[in-house]
Amino acid sequence: MLKKIIFSTVACALISFPAFANNLQLNHFDLYASEASAHRMTFTLDIRQDNSWRSAASHDAVWIFMKYSTDAGQTWHHASMGGIGLNPSGFASPQGFEILVPADMKGFFFRRADILTGALDAKAVHFVWNYAQDGISDDTANAANTLTKVFGLEMVYIPEGAFFAGDGASASPFRFKQGSADDSPWYISSENAITTTNTASAGFYYQSTGASGENLSGDVFLVPNSFPKGYKAFYLMKYELTEGEWTEFFNALSAAAKATRDITASLNGGKNSTGVVDRNTVAWDPVYPSRPAVTMRPSRAMSYISWPDAAAYADWAGLRPMTELEFEKAARGVDVNSVTDEFAWGSASYSAATADQIFPANQDENGTEAVLNGAANLNRNALGWTSGDGRPGGAAEGQKGPLRAGIFAENSTARVTSGGGYYGAMELSGNLAEPAVTVGRAEGRQFLGSHGDGELSTISGHEGNATNVDWPGIDVSDARRGVDRTLGIGYRGGDFQSASIRDFQVSARSFAAKDPDSAGFKQRHDASSGIYYGARLARTAP
Repeated sequence: MLKKIIFSTVACALISFPAFANNLQLNHFDLYASEASAHRMTFTLDIRQDNSWRSAASHDAVWIFMKYSTDAGQTWHHASMGGIGLNPSGFASPQGFEILVPADMKGFFFRRADILTGALDAKAVHFVWNYAQDGISDDTANAANTLTKVFGLEMVYIPEGAFFAGDGASASPFRFKQGSADDSPWYISSENAITTTNTASAGFYYQSTGASGENLSGDVFLVPNSFPKGYKAFYLMKYELTEGEWTEFFNALSAAAKATRDITASLNGGKNSTGVVDRNTVAWDPVYPSRPAVTMRPSRAMSYISWPDAAAYADWAGLRPMTELEFEKAARGVDVNSVTDEFAWGSASYSAATADQIFPANQDENGTEAVLNGAANLNRNALGWTSGDGRPGGAAEGQKGPLRAGIFAENSTARVTSGGGYYGAMELSGNLAEPAVTVGRAEGRQFLGSHGDGELSTISGHEGNATNVDWPGIDVSDARRGVDRTLGIGYRGGDFQSASIRDFQVSARSFAAKDPDSAGFKQRHDASSGIYYGARLARTAP
């Protein structure tokens, strides 16, 4: 019996000129075979991506995962893959590609097997759902009201290796350095525990940002073995979370979970509108919760994301937070000497985008924005459109807000002109501030690097929260309530309205250890600043 299939793709890009992001498409998703005797189903899909690459040291990949519903789409759950390792039995891909399934079977990485760069067009990729692993019977799996959706996220591989955290004799605020009188950066050469010191030189000296409850400068504390320090290989989202990816996630939630994750509401720093606010175009009407959330700009970086929002997406997608050490590794690279005051593209200089650089030049912005010919590599401050997706009120309001994910990258741009990190992660400096687990609070150092299991809290009043007990912001009074606060999280990379250019520098830690949640604003930090926050998530490499 042929299953009823819902096709879904979470793509970072539109199809237009120039090519947006890497134009990820998941097409022709369908049932290939059902094996009741083995309690599994094999699915097939085509994967299309522009500018895919593999080098001797690194590569990009697509993280693919599936959701299923046994009640005709009322509720959705995470599907377990039917194999582990490289190209497991039943999984298949065209020559030149490979599939890697991690041990928790929450999805798979699809990537090139050969050293090659260019468009990726892989047809009839096969993967297996082990529905018995998810507690589903043969009859239920084959029932007419059992539906499936498939999702994909573009990732980059950050290889294992030592790296520098901090950029030496710089003015990057609160950077990692070796001593009170020694600006040399930390050298992370293993995942072994780090004990900070109060020495003048040749140690691991911690500089406090001054957040309430944060460790003080010179405090001695342990960053345990279990805390991901960036030495070990991991995958990181190539782009900041986009509006299209957010709405696909949101639309798969229960009505109660949607109420928790609704960024259009007024509570806790939400945008308080279903219209366009600060270039965020996501709309949803809670009066009709079964109607889907929509976006006019699926490729735009998603703003108004609280840490609990980002954690919920990570848990749902089988990912995890990145740590602030991993952020610096992804930007700087393995055993690459740090550059004083460097941005994510490895240079101490920058070029902020202006309105006349936007394609099409000086016309109303409509979501197809692009910066051509390497003219800029940073989104900072206002772009002067007179209409389009700016704040209500026209040019006087400044049209400030995030730009399209990957806006500075095109075929002709190199690392500096594209604004890319060492391994190709885009907008690590600028666009939106990105959450990273801090080393400066005990609540951050409890992070073990666990991955989401695809399922969110169903506890009444806390529906839709991430449930990993080691993640920052977990409700310590009852972990079943999930991540509902921000203790242990910080922000790196700066945002479109950062007051100081130094906040965009790789080693800058001005907001690396956020203040404790103020009363009433556990979700989105405070009532005025939700517009600046986005998300980028990680997964430890299998």
